[in-house]
Amino acid sequence: MSRTLMSGNEAVARGAWEAGVVVGVGYPGTPSTEVLENLVGYEGVNCQWAPNEKVAAEVAAGVSVAGARVLVTMKHVGLNVAADPLFTQAYAGVGGGLVYLVADDPSMHSSQNEQDTRNYAAAAKVPILEPSDSAEALEFVKRAFEISEHYDVPVIVRTTTRISHSKSMVEVGEREERDIPEYHKDAGRFVMMPANARVRRVDLARRLNELETCVESCPENRVEMRGTELGVITSGVAYQYVREALPDVSVLKLGMTFPFPEALVGEFAAKVERLAVVEELDPYLMLRVKALGIEVMETGLPQIGEYSPGLVAAAFGAPEPELREPITDLPPRPPLMCPGCPHRGVFYALHRLKAVVTGDIGCYTLGALPPLQAVDTCICMGASMGMAHGMELIGSAEKPVVAVIGDSTFAHSGLTGLLNMVYNGSKGTVMILDNRTTAMTGHQGNPVSGVTLAGDPAPAVDLEALVRAMGVSSVRMVNPHDPGEVYHVLKEEVAAEHLSVIVAKAPCALLVREKADPFAVDEDACVKCGRCINLGCPAISKDPQTSRAVIDATICVGCGLCVKVCKSDAIVPSGAACDIGGRWS
Repeated sequence: MSRTLMSGNEAVARGAWEAGVVVGVGYPGTPSTEVLENLVGYEGVNCQWAPNEKVAAEVAAGVSVAGARVLVTMKHVGLNVAADPLFTQAYAGVGGGLVYLVADDPSMHSSQNEQDTRNYAAAAKVPILEPSDSAEALEFVKRAFEISEHYDVPVIVRTTTRISHSKSMVEVGEREERDIPEYHKDAGRFVMMPANARVRRVDLARRLNELETCVESCPENRVEMRGTELGVITSGVAYQYVREALPDVSVLKLGMTFPFPEALVGEFAAKVERLAVVEELDPYLMLRVKALGIEVMETGLPQIGEYSPGLVAAAFGAPEPELREPITDLPPRPPLMCPGCPHRGVFYALHRLKAVVTGDIGCYTLGALPPLQAVDTCICMGASMGMAHGMELIGSAEKPVVAVIGDSTFAHSGLTGLLNMVYNGSKGTVMILDNRTTAMTGHQGNPVSGVTLAGDPAPAVDLEALVRAMGVSSVRMVNPHDPGEVYHVLKEEVAAEHLSVIVAKAPCALLVREKADPFAVDEDACVKCGRCINLGCPAISKDPQTSRAVIDATICVGCGLCVKVCKSDAIVPSGAACDIGGRWS
């Protein structure tokens, strides 16, 4: 064994490889994305991005039934999509070990909601493990595969943003090579028609009873006695906050939180004078402790957002741990679309059209922010078209309604929304923003871009042909860097009495390797109208002395969008003639 520094996501990938996983499948979503991006680098593992989490879970189910170990990865909201197969997989059981890596996102650093995956484990009746650092992330993943196969059940390993992205020392070992057994038909287990499901439901209860015995003494749950005045029950990264903020208190660290170790909790509670629970998000542990009739002290800790050592210390009246002084004079960094982003011209046109825009999940959600302020809604993956159709059914909107969705999101869950519009005779307008990648999570491939997780070429979906095959007769292709073209096509299509799809196709600015020459502002020609500034491009700002526009040549990528919206021809190539002082002549 050797020791190395790893993030939680890197450690999960290493643990899966050491456990003998032969397939890794998932859908990218912060904070889970890097697990498969690391696992794909190990030999002997076939890693793939699926179009969505439900498909990923179903692929994983097939691998497991065939007898091999498989890891399926997603973020917390992705588990909503994968819940359908998960609940039935618990009944059917596994062949090879089946482990779900689900990363929660307290404080919503990159998510549209907070969600506590522990509730899913209890609802689906599957065990859940919660590592508190990278070392446990590796070990708990390996242990999860053992539990999965021993108790014939899928297992969830729940991480959070802080575990996924922070680093700690990890002991790495060798891979456990495993033979894949010969497949044997077993319809009674894997064909979940009602007659079989009723039998497997009873068997799941038996397996849970065995797990309830296991959880009372498993090494993932441990008592750390340091005194009897105060005891704290905790799990996951909250354990680290408790140890740092309250170094002298006794702790019951729960690494497996479903099934709930009732006897172990009772024994621990009897050893201390006061008992508290420290956990992020839902009062999952708290409610179960109270249900045992055990008195728990109120701490005032919130059920919203991430904790910190300082927050935990304050809740218990302890001195705050020494921390580095925060830097307070940093300039604000609001989220913005990148210079040259192809979405900017689309939202500029939509803003000019005064359209009601039902948005979706992706970089283009930033179109809701000033100065464009062109997105009205964003709920979940694929919701844009269903919401646009719903607004159309009411017919009360005085403004045109346009659904906007990205290429990866369209492949994820947009197809059914569009199919619904076709089937129910919608006359709405849909824009698919095809930037050739899954940009927001770090430029992963998808079925539209035609790049696999391993970076290999794959068949790329022809969006125009696909949409026409679904029954949409009016399909228009536009250049998103030409807002005039986008505006006129939009104006025509929202006025038409038919369902239309507009595909705006141009690569993400970060994928364009050869940047064009930057532009600059001719000070004499600038009339201070602010049209270029209203694009929201980070490269363009207003000179506080003159109120004229200024372009930062160090970040301008030369997309030319500002040139197209300028009415005074004041934006020119930076290579134009200028005097020695750099002012325009």
